[in-house]
Amino acid sequence: MAERPFKQVKSLKKLSPAFVVWGLVIVVAASAALTSFFVVDATEQAVVTRLGKYSRTVGAGLQFKLPFGLDRNYNVPANVVQTEQFGFKTVSSAGTKGIYENNIVEEARMLTGDLNIVDVEWIIQYKIVDPAAWLFNVKDRTKTIRDISQSVLNMLVGDRAILDVMGSERSSIETLAQEMMNDNFSQLGLGINVLTVKLQNIVPPAGVQDAFEDVNKAIQDMNRFINEGKEAYNTEIPKAQGEADRQVQVAQGYAVERVNKAQGDVARFNAVYDEYRKAPTVTRERLYIETMEEIFNAKENSTLIDGELDNVLPVKPLGGAQ
Repeated sequence: MAERPFKQVKSLKKLSPAFVVWGLVIVVAASAALTSFFVVDATEQAVVTRLGKYSRTVGAGLQFKLPFGLDRNYNVPANVVQTEQFGFKTVSSAGTKGIYENNIVEEARMLTGDLNIVDVEWIIQYKIVDPAAWLFNVKDRTKTIRDISQSVLNMLVGDRAILDVMGSERSSIETLAQEMMNDNFSQLGLGINVLTVKLQNIVPPAGVQDAFEDVNKAIQDMNRFINEGKEAYNTEIPKAQGEADRQVQVAQGYAVERVNKAQGDVARFNAVYDEYRKAPTVTRERLYIETMEEIFNAKENSTLIDGELDNVLPVKPLGGAQ
């Protein structure tokens, strides 16, 4: 039993050097083959480094690289739209939800321009457009994306009133947020492009929800009353304006009538005066007769008063007047 190890060593010495060399060659070739090729998925791009320095970016398929760790490949999901959620978290189980609860409340709560507090939930969707920049330019990429997104949304919400944030300004905030985020990521060289910023739920904090709804209802009632007042105004003002225009036109017609009548009286007086200057006695008698005709032709009873005011005599009109 003690002689067996000696016999094994002795048998190893009988191996030829050529066999050993060929064995080493086979091992090296196999290692080279295994470390010279890599696969890039259709949703990915691969960044290849040579001795730790960036070399190239390659697309999908079977790719070649220098073996034995001289080249290293880093596959990046450059053809996938990635999503970050803010203010809420989609989780598969209820047990995981508590891990994110404090952070969710903190990042969702914002101060509006009119000093109201509001909880804003939103998502961003982005793609990696420069895999090399994505890998090497920024250390903590996800945190950078979330910090910049929160900063941009807080600034945009802080410039607007709460009702604008919840209503008419939603699309404007989304568009401006996308532009501002892309500007910031471009300056940092993060290598991504934000495709979409979408606001989700925008609500007041739970503790003031009822009070906010009361205020919102009061504002709606106020707007309704204002609209009703404007409707009444638009109905009554044109009517009053038309009546005023009618009164002005009646007054102007009356003024023209009075002026024309006065001018006619002046013309008639001047004509009578000219006749009177030519024949005063005849004119005086004619005027007297015409005046007496007017008196006795009246349809109502006439009264003659003597010059001394001693007696008042009722005179019955002649000429068939009743």
